[in-house]
Amino acid sequence: MRKAKMYSAVGAPRTGNAPLTSKLTEEVRKQLCDLLGNLELSLLYKASVHGYQASAFHQQCDNQGPTLLVAYNRSGYIFGGYTSVDYAQSGQQIIDDQAFLFSVHGDKSPLCIKINSGCYARSDDAGVPNFGQQLYFCYNNHPVVKNILKFKSRAFNFNPDTLYGNDTWLSECEVYKVEQRSTLLDPQVSAEEKPWRNILWTAEQRAQLMEMIRNYKPIMKSVSQVRILMIGPVGAGKSSFFNSINSIFMGRVTRKAMSGSAGTSLTTQFRTYPVKDGREGKPLPFVLCDTMGLEEQSGAGLDIEDISSIIQGHVPDHYKFNPMVPFQLPVPVMSRLESLQQEIHCVVYVIDATKISLISDKIEEKFASIRRNLNSLGIPQMVLMTKVDEACPLVEKDLQNIYVSSYIKSKVQEVSSRLDVPVSCVLPVKNSQELELSCDILLLTALQQMLNFADDYLDDVDPMTV
Repeated sequence: MRKAKMYSAVGAPRTGNAPLTSKLTEEVRKQLCDLLGNLELSLLYKASVHGYQASAFHQQCDNQGPTLLVAYNRSGYIFGGYTSVDYAQSGQQIIDDQAFLFSVHGDKSPLCIKINSGCYARSDDAGVPNFGQQLYFCYNNHPVVKNILKFKSRAFNFNPDTLYGNDTWLSECEVYKVEQRSTLLDPQVSAEEKPWRNILWTAEQRAQLMEMIRNYKPIMKSVSQVRILMIGPVGAGKSSFFNSINSIFMGRVTRKAMSGSAGTSLTTQFRTYPVKDGREGKPLPFVLCDTMGLEEQSGAGLDIEDISSIIQGHVPDHYKFNPMVPFQLPVPVMSRLESLQQEIHCVVYVIDATKISLISDKIEEKFASIRRNLNSLGIPQMVLMTKVDEACPLVEKDLQNIYVSSYIKSKVQEVSSRLDVPVSCVLPVKNSQELELSCDILLLTALQQMLNFADDYLDDVDPMTV
């Protein structure tokens, strides 16, 4: 009798018109929205209200578009998964390359596990929600999550201890509809709102910026080209920025630098990229320097000691990084004049706007260590905030909304605070997949500021030491 009573409490829907109240805190909701790209969450299903049965889940969640399942256990883990494809009880295996699992626990940054390429995201049947036919929620109509390996190839690579602390009993399970944020109900911008930065979106402005960059000459005559170093996490858009700038001056889309969104850095060498003014044109007065991406794990990604060697101009083009062994300084060391031409004159941190709130403590510590080193050397620094169109639907609709979007403004302020960089030194951009006026103006404006900062550094060099 006691067993039946317990099952009724957790397995059957409650009677009455209990309101659906989200269990998500504002902090966790914000983190999940950042994972999704600033989309809105609307609660569809709450197991403690509707019941843990598969039929109750489908009654509330079928044909609702993209959804986010959020489960809670007694160990304090908040975890679940996202699918961009409707639940429809079609009996089909669903392909969904946007699907992912996530986990939030304590003060740690959210864990996001993307689906493996070529795998089915879930089975769309009348049963309980599942991901990869591997992780089942409300298993057997109970408040339980079950990890079942049916196939040799896993759709999602995860450790149950990391994902949910190996605690399979659920205290709650919720499903949210994921949709574009309404600019009417929750405005990020209004047409009359004053821009928080002023910029001209004209072809004349684009042409003027290009001409200023063509005619730029470093303030120190012994330096023919200023060198700008791009630093940032894997996939933030460092190589894509060079490709975008190169495309603007070549007058066509180029892909000289490898770029992508792999989990590990596609850039394994130190690369210096000069840019020509057209195919047969002369080299422009700057060089963009690309590095491996920063990674959380020790022994992976760009080593902090290697950055010091790059800054001082010791690392040659095409040098292949070894995260386990820092770069060895050459003997003899260059003269001050030689090193001044080879060293870095401005550093740019490249940050994905959709992942600012997801920057881990370890990555933030690496940034802080880099900044301390650069500050001691007097190297000017700024932030390039990429993928703004993915972060804000309003900007995705029209890039010229970027400086009237309160969401983008909040992200600029957030990255300023987290990296300890002035707000005026954070420039939001969209790396271009094609030549586009608004996009080009943002990129060229950012490049112009990099050249100004490089001049600030050279202006402080003591001529007696050169």
